[in-house]
Amino acid sequence: MAGADVTAASPLTLRGVTVPHRIWMSPMAQYSATPDGTPTDWHLVHYGARAVGGVGLVVVESAAVGARHRTTSGDLGLWNEEQAAAHRRLTSFIRAQGGVPAIQLLAAGRKAAHRRPWEGAGQNDPLTAAEGAWERVGPSPVPFGDLGVPREADQAYLDEVVEAFDRSARLAHQSGYDVVEVHAAHGYLLHQFLSPLSNIRTDGYGGSVQNRVRFPLRVARAVRDAFPAHKPVFVRVTATDWVEGGISVDEAAAFAKELAAIGIDLLDVSSGGLVRDLAARPPARDGVNVAFAGALKEASGLPVAPVGQITDPALAAAVVADGRADAVLIGRALLRDPYLLLRHRPDDTSAWPSQYHRAL
Repeated sequence: MAGADVTAASPLTLRGVTVPHRIWMSPMAQYSATPDGTPTDWHLVHYGARAVGGVGLVVVESAAVGARHRTTSGDLGLWNEEQAAAHRRLTSFIRAQGGVPAIQLLAAGRKAAHRRPWEGAGQNDPLTAAEGAWERVGPSPVPFGDLGVPREADQAYLDEVVEAFDRSARLAHQSGYDVVEVHAAHGYLLHQFLSPLSNIRTDGYGGSVQNRVRFPLRVARAVRDAFPAHKPVFVRVTATDWVEGGISVDEAAAFAKELAAIGIDLLDVSSGGLVRDLAARPPARDGVNVAFAGALKEASGLPVAPVGQITDPALAAAVVADGRADAVLIGRALLRDPYLLLRHRPDDTSAWPSQYHRAL
């Protein structure tokens, strides 16, 4: 845990896995998998560059737990052994550079079957049936933007989702990942169950916060049980929907406490993404989710890592050093510059690959 003697350079041990330092790469979708969800050379070069750049934990982008759980036809997948074998190229290279390979697992829910961001009208542009769109399913028949009204999830669907996460967690271990993260934020299926804006069910999965956390907890428990006991499981949580009637920090804290009780090892703290409304976007300020992370850490006792609008390694280091978080995840800044961390250590030859020393 962070404290007076802990810095961003300090290793962090969770279960049997030690991450060499506390500035990590956030999962950032590339939408560049093959049509069957297999990683490509793009993924090897993309994640490999960040590992060479000295990131401590490289969290590979959200991988769908099944073909019908994808957001786009370019989504990475981890639902069969052929995909797992291809993922081994990524995990082997990341580990060879001294980093820890991790992967995020996702079910899209009502956010399924849209175009890649650079195609058509982007992520809110639905695929048509003629283009091979697959069914959208959500906790309730409440659409996201223009993506169409989802079918309300029945018990058979919920059971299938749990089995899919279980299978993907086992395949993640087989692929060589040392950490898995369950995606319960950014408006995807588990977040949809958590928020009263997208979950208007009247059965045991809707209504009170105790009911709304039930299905996400079932998924998290399945992943924790399926992944080896010596390897940690993270959950990306949303602290607020940034809109009236959405998730409150108190509700996020209640969820965090339940996650701690089932053996989850760290909370990746984010916010927003549930509704397509400019007013519901997180405000533009540095470290926008840092305070939320601190609140969830205090409520649950779990280690936390905030993500969102952290572009300066100096800010990340300060957040860890003063105990507000145990690690920090950087996303877009690492898309812009895979060597961001190395650039802040220009005189430390030990941090740079030997192949690059003549550039110093």
